[in-house]
Amino acid sequence: MIDIKLLEKKTESGPSYYDEYKSSLQKRGASLDTLEEVMALNAQRKKAITESETVRAEQNKLAQAVGQMKREGKDASSIVAEAAALGEKQKAFELRARDLDEKVQSLLATFPNKLNSEVPQGDSEAQNIEVKRVGEPKKFSFKAQDHVSLGEKLGIMDFERAGKVTGTRFTFIKGAGARLERALIQFFMDLHSNEHGYTEMIPPYIVNSASYFGTGQFPKFTDDVFHLAGTDYHLISTAEVPVTNYFREETLKEEELPKKFCAYSPCFRSEAGAAGRDTRGLIRQHQFHKVELMVFAHPSQSYELHEELTGHAEKCLTELGLPYRRMLLCSGDISFGAAKCYDLEVWFPGPGEYREISSCSNFEDFQARRANIRFKSANGKPQFVHTLNGSGLAVGRTLIAILENYQREDGSIEIPRVLRKYMSDATEIRV
Repeated sequence: MIDIKLLEKKTESGPSYYDEYKSSLQKRGASLDTLEEVMALNAQRKKAITESETVRAEQNKLAQAVGQMKREGKDASSIVAEAAALGEKQKAFELRARDLDEKVQSLLATFPNKLNSEVPQGDSEAQNIEVKRVGEPKKFSFKAQDHVSLGEKLGIMDFERAGKVTGTRFTFIKGAGARLERALIQFFMDLHSNEHGYTEMIPPYIVNSASYFGTGQFPKFTDDVFHLAGTDYHLISTAEVPVTNYFREETLKEEELPKKFCAYSPCFRSEAGAAGRDTRGLIRQHQFHKVELMVFAHPSQSYELHEELTGHAEKCLTELGLPYRRMLLCSGDISFGAAKCYDLEVWFPGPGEYREISSCSNFEDFQARRANIRFKSANGKPQFVHTLNGSGLAVGRTLIAILENYQREDGSIEIPRVLRKYMSDATEIRV
């Protein structure tokens, strides 16, 4: 959430926060109309407050005059009537200021986060910058199959029956495939809790609207969420939503920071991407599993911890022996709430391309302002924490990457070594 007090603050030297935020909106390719509307409404709000205070001061003077006249035994009825009229006038200004404030706050809730200066200019994912590449795509001596063909031939995926039971973009994963997915979840949770210092968490899979507002999805992305009719409950699109709100309306101690959680959950998304794209297989489903990394950080440490968190997600890929690259997202591809974001893209031999498997974002204080999550130092004023999160990893896409990267010519799949202990030491999946 953008703070109106920062937007209206003047500086004696250098660009103001308003100037920086305006540049950020332009960098995102967003319209400046709403920003100008907010500033105009806020000016009207402040004027109404000033007028209310002026009238209240006049009321106080009249009240003193009435008191004096009564003490002197004089008739104060005309002044009392004048004071009553001023009271109505003051109340009208007060209500106008309140109404304008609600309009300002409502519009501010639709404003995206201010971008970090390192975010490159760009219109789409084509302008994202490759930061590094790890591992080389395997060269097969045969034509690589995609995960849909492999999964169906191995009998571990059933798209047709899922379509019958539910509809499109749902899948039955069964047998060794289901076991492999369960192994991935446990491997991720063990890695992050045992080696990276995150506290394990299994969050609620249903949240209220305030929680979605806190993370920035509401009100802008309300249509992307599955809603429970007749309630203020919604299925989570990611564990980021409940875990971010774990400390909503709370003030932490400075020495408690950072707070780090790794959370497993199913994810439910009613919006499944661009029409006609990724309609086959597991790439873009309405339901999938994910392990999420979440950090509540001191502002002075958040970018250091952002690099660390991204490295923790990368460790999953390196341990699995999967080729990937880290991409710095440009202004046209970064999310609404992020100040800076890296995407990790894993290599899929089937289509012969890199695809996103994790997004690691620093939201700075954007979410903390919406959810009112603060910390207080021993001698300082309460400040907003910085929130960071990233997939560690998206389980379904990792399953795809393993099937495609570890496939053999006969259609069987080698199981990565780090997963074998979770699969009773099995070394392969075959018909």
